[in-house]
Amino acid sequence: MANWENNEEIEIFREYLRIPSVHPNIDYEPCVEFLKKQAKSLDLPVSVYYPVNDKNPVVVLTWKGTQPNLQSIILNSHMDVVPVFEEHWTHPPFAADIDKDGKIFARGAQDMKCVGVQYLAAIRSLKRDGVQQLKRTIHVVFVPDEEVGGYLGMAKFIDTDEFKALNVGFSLDEGIASPNEVFNVYYAERTIWQIEFKCHGQSGHGSMLFRGTPGEKIHYIVDKFMNFRKKEAEKLENNPELTLGDVTTVNMTILKGGAQGNVVPPELNVTFDIRIANDIKLNDFEKMINQWCEEAGGNIELNYSHKFPQAPITPTDSSNIYWTAFKSAVEELNLKIKCVVFPGGTDSRYIRMENIPALGFSPMNNVPILLHDNDEYIPADTYLTGIQIYKKIIPNLANA
Repeated sequence: MANWENNEEIEIFREYLRIPSVHPNIDYEPCVEFLKKQAKSLDLPVSVYYPVNDKNPVVVLTWKGTQPNLQSIILNSHMDVVPVFEEHWTHPPFAADIDKDGKIFARGAQDMKCVGVQYLAAIRSLKRDGVQQLKRTIHVVFVPDEEVGGYLGMAKFIDTDEFKALNVGFSLDEGIASPNEVFNVYYAERTIWQIEFKCHGQSGHGSMLFRGTPGEKIHYIVDKFMNFRKKEAEKLENNPELTLGDVTTVNMTILKGGAQGNVVPPELNVTFDIRIANDIKLNDFEKMINQWCEEAGGNIELNYSHKFPQAPITPTDSSNIYWTAFKSAVEELNLKIKCVVFPGGTDSRYIRMENIPALGFSPMNNVPILLHDNDEYIPADTYLTGIQIYKKIIPNLANA
């Protein structure tokens, strides 16, 4: 353990992990000050932008290239982390403890403070090796708000003149740890829709058999979605080639309504979280939902809290010079990779909506998936190996 605790990069990482940038009501200023200190140590200029308000900064460290007119590379990460239930942790979630096996415990150890400072560590190592510049400019970007949708972070930043001035050609962002030796590379995401169905209908005494009650309508809608869900689950279970990102997931997340046990209410509501697979046409999917509402009896109000458009898929073939550069790097390192669709949502969807290719990748293999879990950790050796992986990938991308 002494070797790990005396390692410069491990100590920088632990310093970042100890900043409790946890939802809700995050104070990002300690993160900003930490990153300014890193920029100074790397001799890189740093800019802090506030695309929404002064509580949600975007921090950009820039390593200028020899051909700054070329489109740049952004290495993106988010500063925020999800809440913790400290009573379920065996180590304080913001202490960054290292146990005897070298496991570094902290919220953000996997998701995704590791990746952000691994970028910086790789650049530090490259500069110490005498690499003062690469061909393309590199922007290391740290954004807020990703864990709650990115609406006050990347979603707003991409619309600013400051983002456009970065002249971005490619983005590298987070992936997920892999429990086996294969590293997953994420080239697309499913489309997120969250819909509340407000079922209106006949109300009255609970002893009656009215027609067109909200209960009958909500029952029909729930049945349709659950049958759809069952078919998607069977599709996933029956085809070992598929991953979660290849099917559409449907989950009922909120049920509400009613006032008293013997009163049929005039309204009952149900909300579904839907992650739509890329092989489904959104217009057809919406028509199907509207048809279900008509079949249920009508007078059903739909409120979309999330209704994202379908983001472009990043090519993973020779048409994409950045993919070629990335693939060449991992092949030189003899890493096993698999291209998959990200099952959740990341800031890459906003990048791809700007027709900028983006890949998600976290250099963590043979590690349990612990993002958002209790006792989140990353082994110190895995963290250090990840730096070496980025040390190969970053120059390849920048010299593409």
